[in-house]
Amino acid sequence: MKITEVRTRVVEWRGPTVPPQPHFCTNPMDLLSLSQDAMAGFRFHGWVIVEIFTDAGHVGIGNAALSPRLTKQCVDLYLAPLLVGADPFDVEFLWQLMYRKTMAFGRKGVGMTAISAVDIALWDILGKAAKQPVFKLLGGRTKKTIPVYASRLYSGPLDELASEATKYKEAGYKAVKMRFGWGPVDGAEGMRHNVDLVRTAREVLGDDVDIMADAYMGWNLDYARRMIPRLEPFNLRWLEEPVIPDDIQGYAQLKAMNRIPIAGGEHGFTQYEFRDLLEARAVDYIQYDTNRVGGISQARKINAMAESFAVPVVPHAGQMHNYHLVMSSLNSPMAEFFPPVDVEVGNELFWYIFDGEPVPENGAIDLRDDVPGLGLTIKEDALSKFDVIE
Repeated sequence: MKITEVRTRVVEWRGPTVPPQPHFCTNPMDLLSLSQDAMAGFRFHGWVIVEIFTDAGHVGIGNAALSPRLTKQCVDLYLAPLLVGADPFDVEFLWQLMYRKTMAFGRKGVGMTAISAVDIALWDILGKAAKQPVFKLLGGRTKKTIPVYASRLYSGPLDELASEATKYKEAGYKAVKMRFGWGPVDGAEGMRHNVDLVRTAREVLGDDVDIMADAYMGWNLDYARRMIPRLEPFNLRWLEEPVIPDDIQGYAQLKAMNRIPIAGGEHGFTQYEFRDLLEARAVDYIQYDTNRVGGISQARKINAMAESFAVPVVPHAGQMHNYHLVMSSLNSPMAEFFPPVDVEVGNELFWYIFDGEPVPENGAIDLRDDVPGLGLTIKEDALSKFDVIE
């Protein structure tokens, strides 16, 4: 079997979007205090779809949401010429070829995102050719179903937060994730608002539902140190991305406080960065993003490495490539799930572009044993709601 074509499309949403709200979610821009909409740079209303065609009739589907126009160019100009004519079953060789050929510019960021999207598509081909779901190729089923946590609860009025949290509890979720809305520039008053958010969620959800809270890189070490004692009484499952991803020592110092478990890695790239996190004893949970970290080929190596350090892996985002990794890893206790909602941040666009994403029942999802590959198809008719760049 040989690869005959690599096709990329950027799809950019042109329908209605939910307008930004003040203090919607902390993020790295907050410290600059330059904009009323600091979250603007972290919303993504475009996606890149990668399709890899073979002479056996199998088509692998990959995707990525980081800088989709640039990612498309990277695939088209630098990666596709390396793939045409190759055997997709040589997936490790092809990963190394793409990585080493683009090393001068592609080790992180857009270059690695492009490799990730291609790699996901290659694994989809492998599953389809073997007539097996990808999780079977990765080691098989390690759990009957995958517990998922409802990942939303952005900062907002407390009554609305309580109402949304109640909905997830009634739907059977045993874990939810919320976002903080205030950071270092907001002082003591902002700290109080953050505590009010968590207190409200805990009062509604009770003690039998885990709560995770995400600062999304919007704090610094000093602020996080001051916030953690205030949050400790609410028994958070983890505090996510309290500092920027490059501050590994900051992560390590927060983890060493041993008061709230620390999670991170969503913005990390390749096994080498995660080796550094693990060796620094910097995180209690690893959260790589498969369509950023280097695809399934890198994610499975990180899974194995993290298991040897007894650090659980809970990938960032829902999406099928993550579910297959979680299903096949005993060290992944659960997965993230983005409920389908009106277009807001951009994560929810996965529902608008692809078919096949499972829907939780009682806070858990299952993967079918009789669907080969990743189990995704593209909603070609629905793409009429997007601007499509070939």
